[in-house]
Amino acid sequence: MAKGEYTAHQQKIISNYYDHLDTILLTRLQELVTDLYLADTPGKQNRLWQRAQKAMEKLKIPPQIIEHIMSRRDIVVLARNAEEWLAASRKKR
Repeated sequence: MAKGEYTAHQQKIISNYYDHLDTILLTRLQELVTDLYLADTPGKQNRLWQRAQKAMEKLKIPPQIIEHIMSRRDIVVLARNAEEWLAASRKKR
């Protein structure tokens, strides 16, 4: 569908989604932190860490920070950073 084929209401929904994409991704990252705390198998933890890495890349977190977090695989470090990023995101608005 081309942009012109959406109703005004649909265009507003799409626009709002992209305006708040950083908050959506940060919320998803925080949910991944919770899932990592609860993960009971190494395989599940690996999949969740991969998803966390992809979320950080989509958030355009500097590669050296992503690399540091991924090399340590410390849930506390990820949680603290996600909290700081969310706070910074809220200040922008």
